Amino acid sequence: MSEPRSAPTVGQVVLGRRLLDLRERAGLKREDAARVLRVAPATVRRMEMAEVALKIPYLQLLLKAYGVCDDEAELFVQVAEEANRPGWWQRFRDILPDWFSMYVSLEGAASLIRSYEPHFVPGLLQTEDYARAVLRSGAIGQTSPDDIERHVALRMRRQQLLTRTDAPRFWAVMDETALRRQAGGPEVMRAQIDKLLEATKLPHVTLQVAPFVSGPHPGTYGPFVLFRFAMPELPDMVYSEYLTGAVYLDARAEVATHLEVMDRMAAQAATAQRTKEILQDLRKEL
Repeated sequence: MSEPRSAPTVGQVVLGRRLLDLRERAGLKREDAARVLRVAPATVRRMEMAEVALKIPYLQLLLKAYGVCDDEAELFVQVAEEANRPGWWQRFRDILPDWFSMYVSLEGAASLIRSYEPHFVPGLLQTEDYARAVLRSGAIGQTSPDDIERHVALRMRRQQLLTRTDAPRFWAVMDETALRRQAGGPEVMRAQIDKLLEATKLPHVTLQVAPFVSGPHPGTYGPFVLFRFAMPELPDMVYSEYLTGAVYLDARAEVATHLEVMDRMAAQAATAQRTKEILQDLRKEL
């Protein structure tokens, strides 16, 4: 049997899609590929959908059956071996839900991340104290103090993404509610607003606040994140979270709807420059 994973890495997703494309180009059905491996067609589907790691002996047999030349097949195998290695976030598997593990992988591979947050400061821009206060409120369920500290450490580790030399563009829209709802008290909120103001100085970060006075907007249903990738094999994806899990959307119609909503919110929200002024004013009130 192929080796399962709690959540696929982005590399596994890309290779799965490439494997599907190679099979279709070869004019073979999943049943044909399954006969090559002497497995059920469901196993081939799971490999192509990145529901399991790509077992190298299976991969070599499939590539040969698909007519891939030796040099290209060897490169494919090397990439698969790299993709099968656990990501850094696997060190946090004790507290990381399976449905969020995929999110961290996508976040690290994206070239553009657009986020709408109606309730809290986006995780990539939170201070330790703010994150700790949010987590203690029960935002991730009932957890022990040790678990909370592990969650904080994970969140801080994720933030290294924004200081990489190849950092993605990060564009976030926050409702004013996220800034008015105090987490941890005035001192914590002052430090949090300071961090947001520092983030606005980064050339690849755009931050906008949707103030109360701008009225309702089409994103009020809940938070979501849109990922775009430099890899052509990966389509735009939308992540939408609910109380006990999350969904990942990549159907064109669904992604297009979320993108349109994001664009409308960005047009309606305060500009990046006006957002700096709003943050400065809010800090004076604390």
